[in-house]
Amino acid sequence: MVGKMKQVKRHWIGFSLSLLFVGCISILYACYKYRPLNEERVKIGATYMTMNNDFYKALHSEINKEVEESGDILLLRDPSLNSDKQVEQLEYFIKEDCDVIVINPVDSSNSAIINKLKEAKRKGIAIVAVDSRLTDSKAVDTTILSDNYKAGIMCAENLLATKTSAEILLLEHETTVSGSDRIRGFLDTISGHEGYHIVASREVKGQTELAMPAVEEVINEGIAFDTIMALNDQSVLGALAAIEVGRLEGITVYGVDGSPNVKTLLASTDDVQATVAQSPHTIGEEAVRAAYRLADHLPYRSNIIVPVTLVTKENVHDFNISGWQ
Repeated sequence: MVGKMKQVKRHWIGFSLSLLFVGCISILYACYKYRPLNEERVKIGATYMTMNNDFYKALHSEINKEVEESGDILLLRDPSLNSDKQVEQLEYFIKEDCDVIVINPVDSSNSAIINKLKEAKRKGIAIVAVDSRLTDSKAVDTTILSDNYKAGIMCAENLLATKTSAEILLLEHETTVSGSDRIRGFLDTISGHEGYHIVASREVKGQTELAMPAVEEVINEGIAFDTIMALNDQSVLGALAAIEVGRLEGITVYGVDGSPNVKTLLASTDDVQATVAQSPHTIGEEAVRAAYRLADHLPYRSNIIVPVTLVTKENVHDFNISGWQ
């Protein structure tokens, strides 16, 4: 009986030591993976012009993934295309002593937004702009965006190669430099080519729910068009809805994003001529990399341009149709 008790005791001691060993390993891993509790965690504030856009959701998911893995803090705010609200959010990030602010500006030239970002910089907060540059470069440390001017060029080049003439409706978002650059690249490329005319333009802020009534308005006014150049794919979806309601046929439609919705249309219908694919995942990866470098007071490139690719019916199956690039 005594021998059995000793044997049980030895097993219990061995089991306890095993638990202690596993516990120590877990603690060491946690110390390796996460910052020590007594070390201040990096705090990042993020505000995008609207979260009613899957592009920004995909971009933010890349930032969120890295911040969560690092055990740091990420504050997300949605200004819903309201500049005043975005200014309030920047003020909140300053009061919260954020180390970095990631911003996609509602209005790239809004003086209140720019001044608030400069105030944040004076307080030692690093600024990373994504998907659109600010008109005042002194308000940011790093800008990460797609080659938006090239995106407009690609759409125009495809139009010139596939149609001998065009009556063009532009769907714009003039308060963002990225949207303006796409339209400017398109216009510069068709400039000097006879037979390609801009018949109307409408401000739609890149939103489906604004693009549909805007295109309906053009149709109801009797303005004839056979081509639409939209600043993004969300605008494309609104335009297509208006075209369907108006029972128009033979309209050539261009967008920018490479969104799953428009790639699906390219693969299965003739509704869209082309979209230019951006990579929100790449922009997000670059943004969080810049954020951590700047938080550690390390230098980082002031401008990062992410390449874009024309997506047509011919090459759409080379892409992940159901997801982003």
